[in-house]
Amino acid sequence: MTHHFQTIASELNVSVQQVSATVKLLDDGGTVPFISRYRKEVTGSLDEVAVANIRDRAQQLRDLDKRKEAILKSLKEQEKLTPELEDKVKSAETLARLEDIYLPYKPKRKTKASMAREKGLEPLSKFIMEQIGNDVDSEAVKYLNKEKGVESAEGALQGARDIIAETINENAELRDRMRKLFNRTATIKSRVMSGKEEAAQKYKDYFEWEETLSKAPSHRVLAMRRGEAEMFLMLDILPQEEEAIALMEKQFVKGRNACADQVKLAIKDCYKRLLSPSMETETRMTSKKKADEEAINVFAKNLSELLMAAPLGGKRVLAIDPGFRTGCKVVCLDKQGKLLHFEAIFPNEPQKQTAKSGALISSLVSKFNIEAIAIGNGTASRETEAFVNGIGLPKEVIVVMVNESGASIYSASEIARKEFPNEDVTVRGSVSIGRRLMDPLAELVKLDPKSIGVGQYQHDVDQTALKNSLDDVVMSCVNAVGVEVNTASEQLLTYVSGLGPQLAKNIVEYRDANGPFKDRQAIKNVTRLGDKAYEQAAGFLRIRNASNPLDQSAVHPESYGLVNQMAKDLKCTVADLIKNEALRKQIDLKKYVTDQVGLPTLTDIIEELAKPGRDPREQFEAFSFADDVHSMEDLKTGMKLPGIVTNVTNFGAFVDIGVHQDGLVHISEMSDTFVSNPAEILSVQQQVEVTITGVDIARKRISLSMKSGDKPKPKRKERPKPQRREKQPETDMATKLAALKGKFGG
Repeated sequence: MTHHFQTIASELNVSVQQVSATVKLLDDGGTVPFISRYRKEVTGSLDEVAVANIRDRAQQLRDLDKRKEAILKSLKEQEKLTPELEDKVKSAETLARLEDIYLPYKPKRKTKASMAREKGLEPLSKFIMEQIGNDVDSEAVKYLNKEKGVESAEGALQGARDIIAETINENAELRDRMRKLFNRTATIKSRVMSGKEEAAQKYKDYFEWEETLSKAPSHRVLAMRRGEAEMFLMLDILPQEEEAIALMEKQFVKGRNACADQVKLAIKDCYKRLLSPSMETETRMTSKKKADEEAINVFAKNLSELLMAAPLGGKRVLAIDPGFRTGCKVVCLDKQGKLLHFEAIFPNEPQKQTAKSGALISSLVSKFNIEAIAIGNGTASRETEAFVNGIGLPKEVIVVMVNESGASIYSASEIARKEFPNEDVTVRGSVSIGRRLMDPLAELVKLDPKSIGVGQYQHDVDQTALKNSLDDVVMSCVNAVGVEVNTASEQLLTYVSGLGPQLAKNIVEYRDANGPFKDRQAIKNVTRLGDKAYEQAAGFLRIRNASNPLDQSAVHPESYGLVNQMAKDLKCTVADLIKNEALRKQIDLKKYVTDQVGLPTLTDIIEELAKPGRDPREQFEAFSFADDVHSMEDLKTGMKLPGIVTNVTNFGAFVDIGVHQDGLVHISEMSDTFVSNPAEILSVQQQVEVTITGVDIARKRISLSMKSGDKPKPKRKERPKPQRREKQPETDMATKLAALKGKFGG
């Protein structure tokens, strides 16, 4: 692996030493959050994004090395490995280049060229490729052989051209040039399949569409590919054929004679039958991969914003899952989210038991000292919100609309059944709504991130890459906030650095059997939680009200001795250091620098002592939709309404304005000035004011604008960033190509 460190360093603009140190930490079992937080001296203070990028690029190059080993083994077995060929294989820098080198030697099924060789026509193909003669017919006659099926000069020439076509197709230099031509100039063309015009209306924009592939935005590429997969559209990704043929002729045509004419015929056949389909398939894969990465990055950023949304905190909450005919499911939760009470009310149509339902809500608010009411934003949400606001509850009780996306999935999950075995799905869903208000992160980690609904074409992208990216995001957010080990769910503990599902389960079981952990040291008593797992996890686990105040902070236990020494030098306690800023200012950090601990870690420790276990999330801010707008029918062009951003994509942002249908602020309507990336000015959960510019009730489309002074509230401060991969590990190109062979035949 060490021979790749310079490559990684150059690509990621870091030093070789940083790459070497980071790879070693990763190989030793270090996690991205742990390395970036507690090993700054070793990595040169690389952040999570940089550490993750080194991890991913290192894995990609390891995959490349494995493929090289497999190819060299195959060449040795075929007895075709020469020193020159071995050097080419070992020096290949990309998987595409490596596969080009291997292509002529790759075991293959019977081809036109192999059949021509069996007929003894290879010498004729070599004669033609030399391009030194005009009398090719006379030469071809020499190869007539009825037993082998060569019965005419033209038949012999055809076989020779088949061999030439395959030889040209397998030329690594040509394939590299052709790949660059495709990447630079290929256009993506889309047209509707004949007879599918009516059924394919949602793809109407792509019935006759053409643009340069390299400039096509990811959402359009994925939309056209989805249309093709659903058998509504036909796609072609090709450069100008004349330019491609000219490139091939420039490399292989050496003269102006009959032999050269035969080479030109072979070139045209090669391009149409072999090289163009191969390059198109490869270009489809690379453009899909690029589009996937962009879409995954959009999803990852949106998910991070959602997970890091401001929590209400430990408040007593009454949560309502609204409905019409089946009523509204009401639950009451204590400050820890424990279910205290549940029942159903029917304040909406058709029962309209407004007075009875209002009296019940009032009594529950009084009985359980409710401090906030959470209402799911699904069916009947605005009607239920109006009902609650009309009851006349104490002003200090806030009413908040909560995004319930994915709540139904949670309520039917094994996790929910295990927690509430005796309650039905409606009660579980209401509990989830209430807990989302109290702590979005702790509740949303119980869901598959893909079900939360903040992605762009999430079902069309590479699912493995998507899962890896989203898992990184969840782990980043969970560890940025920290986890109270005595109250955290098994699902939340799963994402703590160094733990995982089994150790998370073991922690909960130990806690249930032995009571709360008294200090961090006690965590070592958990079954199978060894020194390495403890090292990776301890700094991110909090123990409220522990005897050692550092157990409530992000100071790692390995640094406790250092903090104790600081306190000793100042003749005070650690608790005094935490309470007294004047004492902390007396600390000369340079006195405590060692070979293992430098100023970055010491600075982090001092910052943590100032605010032990501080939550990086914003303070909660209540939000309300317009009181007089409940449905799309209430909307009028020109209205200015408050809204909440629910999804940010590359082409715009979706905003909930309280009518059960999100509106779209297209990128062109976000500002009076040019916007290149919506994520630069908007984020999920951001509060905005928008203007209605269009309403299409039949198609359920709402067009919104933020131009001419309709500006969003200031974007929230920078948060821990989701893990972004600059490059995803390449997989076996041959495997991918095989998956698309059906389009082009053999």
